[in-house]
Amino acid sequence: MDYQKPCRRILDPKDMPMWLRSPAHHEIVSFAEQLSSSVAGYPVSAQYEISENVRSICRMLDQAETWIAQNPPDTTSSSRFGNQSFRKWQAELEQQVPQLLRDLLPTSSHGAIVELAPYLTESFGNATRIDYGSGHELSFLVWLLCLCKIGYFAPSDSTALVLVVFRRYLTLCQQLQRMYMLEPAGSHGVWGLDDYQFLPFYFGSAQFIGTSVPPSESISPTLVQAKSDEYLYLQGIRFVMEMKRGPFFEHSRQLYDISGVPRWEKVNQGLGKMYKAEVLGKFPVVQHLQFGTLFAISSEIN
Repeated sequence: MDYQKPCRRILDPKDMPMWLRSPAHHEIVSFAEQLSSSVAGYPVSAQYEISENVRSICRMLDQAETWIAQNPPDTTSSSRFGNQSFRKWQAELEQQVPQLLRDLLPTSSHGAIVELAPYLTESFGNATRIDYGSGHELSFLVWLLCLCKIGYFAPSDSTALVLVVFRRYLTLCQQLQRMYMLEPAGSHGVWGLDDYQFLPFYFGSAQFIGTSVPPSESISPTLVQAKSDEYLYLQGIRFVMEMKRGPFFEHSRQLYDISGVPRWEKVNQGLGKMYKAEVLGKFPVVQHLQFGTLFAISSEIN
């Protein structure tokens, strides 16, 4: 395959139909659905394959977390959001990513680094705006998809991609959001699902399918405290409870309303539809996506 540096193709709302019928859109929807299905009924501590490649990704993310201590928040900043030290962390990421990927991949896959690097560097936030949102989370999902397409991950890695790799990514993102007070990118306020993330709730709702825990318990502080290390949904709720003040139903109305849905299957199905509509279907989110040969907006390129 002839790899090429990805570039933006969704430059105007009029480009949305091209995106919505593209190979890339079809692949990312199918990939998210596959990952969700792969963790149905699985807590983090369940038995599933954890390959050496999965462990290598986690070690890379561990290394990225050490850069926070090397670039501590600027205590002289008076603004509520957007600590400028995040720019130093992001600069370190951009400098290190090419070598990190060379260390990660077999030599035969090094040609793909030109496509893989932009998705990884865009996965943790924007250094100019000092913000983070579901578009950055989407970039990480695209990065994982591309790794699957070059054969780095096997189909048997799917469960671990969510419960090990994505969970480690989520923990790092939450630490970045906490330490550098990243601005929520495109937040819908009280009517949005969450200021920063979406996929922990989609994947995490699948984890609860077939369990005895009803959705009504998902916002119970007792359950959140006890089981947030086992369920991504609860890890997301825990972070919301940590970062926001006031009654839960006031600051997180959508998550509160979800707790009134009777069955997790229904929650999971609804969140899958919502992800397609509110993340993949919104120009302000997907306008920053980049496309190359691995993640192609045109069937001719693909």
